[in-house]
Amino acid sequence: MPEYCLIATAIGPVGLAWSGQGLVRLQLPYADAATTIERLIGRLSEPAEAHPPAWLEATVVRVQRYFAGTKVDFSDAPLDLDGVPEFLQRLYRELLTIGWGETITYGELAERMGSPGGAQAVGQAMGRNPIPVIVPCHRVLAAGNKPGGFSAPGGASTKLRLLELEGVRLGAREKAQMAFAF
Repeated sequence: MPEYCLIATAIGPVGLAWSGQGLVRLQLPYADAATTIERLIGRLSEPAEAHPPAWLEATVVRVQRYFAGTKVDFSDAPLDLDGVPEFLQRLYRELLTIGWGETITYGELAERMGSPGGAQAVGQAMGRNPIPVIVPCHRVLAAGNKPGGFSAPGGASTKLRLLELEGVRLGAREKAQMAFAF
């Protein structure tokens, strides 16, 4: 049975859900905590609210530090990708090698995965990422280093804000309604 909680961050309450093996979901904030929880647990089977276990505490602190603008590394965060298709697991693990302030295009990531021409499949996989920020799908850009899409609250505008938090500037921010601001 997965467990979950909201943690306080500089951008608002972030939702985390975990199994005994690792994180299964991260939910960026919506306009209110109830909606954030609803989106976090919507696809989980019988989730229970709980305090993060001791083995997850370091990751919780890193998430809080990340949203405060501190450089952090999530590459060793405990993840539970059980039930995630093998290709997506490999893709997400490869994405963990893209560090703070670095970016890669959908096409470049597809090539790394041995699927040249697979940029669209990579883009779809980014939209299905259950653990954004920790598995840094926001660091994957469209051709020409354009933002591309982002399925989290606020869409591409949120992606740009996350990149800016890491010191990456792509140009003028697209106008989009934000669910949160930091």
